[in-house]
Amino acid sequence: MEMWLIWLVLTVAFGVAEVFTLTAALGVLGGAALIPAGLAALGAPLPIQLVAFAAAAAAGVVLVRPVALRHMRQPPIERFGIDALVGKRAYVVREVTDRDGLVRIDGEDWTARAFDESVVIPVGAAVDVMRISGTTAIVYPRE
Repeated sequence: MEMWLIWLVLTVAFGVAEVFTLTAALGVLGGAALIPAGLAALGAPLPIQLVAFAAAAAAGVVLVRPVALRHMRQPPIERFGIDALVGKRAYVVREVTDRDGLVRIDGEDWTARAFDESVVIPVGAAVDVMRISGTTAIVYPRE
């Protein structure tokens, strides 16, 4: 079998493996395998093909890794689930103490506790959701 064809088969194999792993590493290797495929088609010897493959793979990692890390470090675009409730305004449905209470957040009733142990929040008061612990909203009264 021709050497350039072997490199192309490797390129496709790395590409297919990349689709299943989504690591970007195999995609870089697949792209790097295209360089020695071209060299093999031009008649370059195997040692030069291997050096070209190593250099292309290293260059690919150096170029792709910073971009991948930058994308991985970005915060989520939008909070969802219980994380989206933190910071919202709620209204007291049943008096809230450090042990018990009920608040309405966006039309849903949640069990609640006061953030501060010495505070009792009366019915109808507006509160801020400080955090969610399990199914209980920890709230603080608005001034």
